[in-house]
Amino acid sequence: MANLAGKAMLTNSHPEKSDTQLSFLIIGAGSRGNAYANALGYSLKTFPTRIGAVAEPIESKRRAFQHKHIRPHEYVELFETWQQFVDYEEGRRKRKDAGEHVPEGVDGVFVCTLDEMHVEIITALAPLGLHIMSEKPLATTLSDCLKIYRSLQPPGTSTAQAIFSIGHVLRYSPHNMLLRKLLLEDDVIGDILSIEHTEPVGWWHFSHSYVRGNWRKESTTAPSLLTKSCHDIDLLLWLLCSSPISSNRPPHLPSHVNSTGSLLYFKKSRKPAQAADATNCLSCAAESECLYSAKKIYEEGHLAKGNGGWPINIVDSEIEDMMSNRGKGVPRQRLMERLAEDYDSSMSQTEVDRRPWFGRCVYESDNDVCDDQVVTIDWEDDPLPRKRDESMESLIKGRGAKIATFHMVAPTEKQCERRGRVYGTQGEIKYDSKIIHVYDFATKQTRTHYPDQPGGGHGGGDVGLAQQFVKAIAAVKMKNMTVDQAQKAHIGCTLEEVIRSHAMVFAAEESRKQRKVVDWAGWWDINVERAKHLSRLYNGSD
Repeated sequence: MANLAGKAMLTNSHPEKSDTQLSFLIIGAGSRGNAYANALGYSLKTFPTRIGAVAEPIESKRRAFQHKHIRPHEYVELFETWQQFVDYEEGRRKRKDAGEHVPEGVDGVFVCTLDEMHVEIITALAPLGLHIMSEKPLATTLSDCLKIYRSLQPPGTSTAQAIFSIGHVLRYSPHNMLLRKLLLEDDVIGDILSIEHTEPVGWWHFSHSYVRGNWRKESTTAPSLLTKSCHDIDLLLWLLCSSPISSNRPPHLPSHVNSTGSLLYFKKSRKPAQAADATNCLSCAAESECLYSAKKIYEEGHLAKGNGGWPINIVDSEIEDMMSNRGKGVPRQRLMERLAEDYDSSMSQTEVDRRPWFGRCVYESDNDVCDDQVVTIDWEDDPLPRKRDESMESLIKGRGAKIATFHMVAPTEKQCERRGRVYGTQGEIKYDSKIIHVYDFATKQTRTHYPDQPGGGHGGGDVGLAQQFVKAIAAVKMKNMTVDQAQKAHIGCTLEEVIRSHAMVFAAEESRKQRKVVDWAGWWDINVERAKHLSRLYNGSD
């Protein structure tokens, strides 16, 4: 393995990349980076693809990623940091412009790092003109979301310069695509009047990610409504705001948003008396009786059953590799060592915040994000302007008053298997993550749909998103479509929609914290439109 100017490690010889092959950089070789790498493998049926570069600071993760996803004969550029890639790519382009023979660059990038890193990465990548897919959420603050928006579509420009996709994978699962078709195109229950949508996080999953894990504190990441449920808020807006692709109707924008929620369970007041002052599961007298015992969840529930992947590889990224190379004894010892780690008063808050603590007592952790939250969004009648002999019924269709209620709840049997009901003027739909039941008021009959279950994460949504991202880039590269055309036809989501769904989360959080109903139009004008205008003034575009 050679070293390139101290910046990147390259493997194998330089190939000449085919004009009909797309190459991608994966930034972050963790669980989501691996998920999208797997999804790209499925996308080979859509268009020839390859992983041409990887940026990951942890050597063991980088090595494991290369072993899983890069064939021995394939060329790949390995970077420790995304900054190294940017430096390398800028240098590569300069050498190419100077007439030097250089390897071809990547076409697109998957940003799969921690949420708070997205803004710096995407704004640095934007000037390179690469197509970008960012894992959700876009950023952890509204101001950073808007900063990303401005970098991708600078003030004074009317269109984006490259394809951009966000990891709202629920839009791309066969189940939800069929649900939207039934509602908006086939009109199976008439106009939508109300939706009840629930995200059951999963009792131990919440403790893993939002009590012990990276997303436990709003001050270091963001509210759980953003880090966990921005998927679902986006899904609701996709169903209730956005018109079908075949329609040029403007979006039906919400009127108000209201939210309530708090940390109900994972706090010290809920700690069993038997646990006394223990702060770590491995030294707790109540461990054998505790549902949230780290030993039960990680060792008995996963490692002992041969699973070294998620969530074990989040506790320690090397255990999965150790299982395949050394047997089970050493991995178990390694896991127990990690679970025994604890923080105490001798550590600074910065040291504590810097990493997760997976053996920590769930009742003694420093988590503060909601484990139960309800968001209510309503819409008012908003008919289109009348033209000639158009009926009011046609003008109000899809734009009538309606209500959406979303519930994120932690202690559930199901894990991230969404469920809900949609109530319409002519029928009712009941759905979970696998089946859709449609009841017709007129016939009093129920028709059941069984959407494809292609496998992979999020009911096939990971694969679906990757495939659409690949299709969009291929259409632009082959000059079959402009960026705007490919964005609409294949991604089905504009930058404006990305900002809207994230803004809705921030508006809901303002409602929850200030215990008020938020007027959407006024909130959007103050927090989004004025920020855009100030940016244009600052950049001298007006």
